[in-house]
Amino acid sequence: MSFLADYGLFAAKWFTVIATVLLAVGALLALLAAQRRHGQTVPLEVKKLNDKYLAMAMTLRASVLPPRALKRALKEEKHARRAREERDEDAPRPRVFVCNFKGDMRASAVSDLREVITAILTVGRTEDEVVAVIESPGGTIHGYGLAASQLARVRERGIPLTVAVDKVAASGGYMMACVADRIIAAPFAILGSIGVIAQIPNFNRLLRKHDIDFEQLTAGRYKRTLSLFGENTPEGRAKFQEEIEEAHGLFKEFVHEHRPVVDVEAIATGEHWFGRRALELKLVDALQTSDDYLALRAADADVFEVSCARRKPLLERLLGPSMRHLEDLRTGL
Repeated sequence: MSFLADYGLFAAKWFTVIATVLLAVGALLALLAAQRRHGQTVPLEVKKLNDKYLAMAMTLRASVLPPRALKRALKEEKHARRAREERDEDAPRPRVFVCNFKGDMRASAVSDLREVITAILTVGRTEDEVVAVIESPGGTIHGYGLAASQLARVRERGIPLTVAVDKVAASGGYMMACVADRIIAAPFAILGSIGVIAQIPNFNRLLRKHDIDFEQLTAGRYKRTLSLFGENTPEGRAKFQEEIEEAHGLFKEFVHEHRPVVDVEAIATGEHWFGRRALELKLVDALQTSDDYLALRAADADVFEVSCARRKPLLERLLGPSMRHLEDLRTGL
């Protein structure tokens, strides 16, 4: 038994040493990789959705058509493609650039969005169109303010901007959506929630109960209005409420500026609505899914989906679904 105990202790020590070395090596490799990436251009991934739709159609035809009919369909498609190419040489088809934004509380996807928008603006023309497919329940004010500003760059260049909402564009998500020239939404997509919320717990009474002192030093009367551990005062609460009201006022002004057709006072209550009701309130312009809209546009335009080809860290790949579920349970702007 003594031998087994010594052996187990020896193995545990070596396991600890090896694990420490592996962690150190992994951290070093990650640092070196980050240094190599520093200053490099973010790789873009561009997919032509017309080719995707055509491949899907031909795959289905190959399954349902008899051999002779399939051969005839392939020949007709070949002639049609050749005719389109000859026609495009004289009059190039309009282009539709599609970007996707899936938001979290911090609007962390804005780092990719800004790169994609910049890339599109380098080649975009006024006869083209940008379609932003947004899915977000909202989050931090500064994060979604920056995301909305990225979409505003498209309109400032005179390029038509359409926002499509299939599931949710609420609060900060709607702040982004309202920038568009046109908003389409699925019938049961969630939109609105034009309001501001802030909430923090306070442990001051618990600390006092256990005779634990908490010291907080500030310079500036309102440097800290509400505190996690200190005793909150009526003055601090009033100031914090004033700041929230100011943010709400700016939010309403932003919506009114970019979408003047809506009655801001009627919809800026913090409520959200499904697509059908949102259409009545003029929060959206039409009920339509992004899939339907893009498939229809592919009939008369070249549709390109543009995204950043980033490889997610291992931890994010493993915990991604769980983290997204937790984010959905939180609230923000």
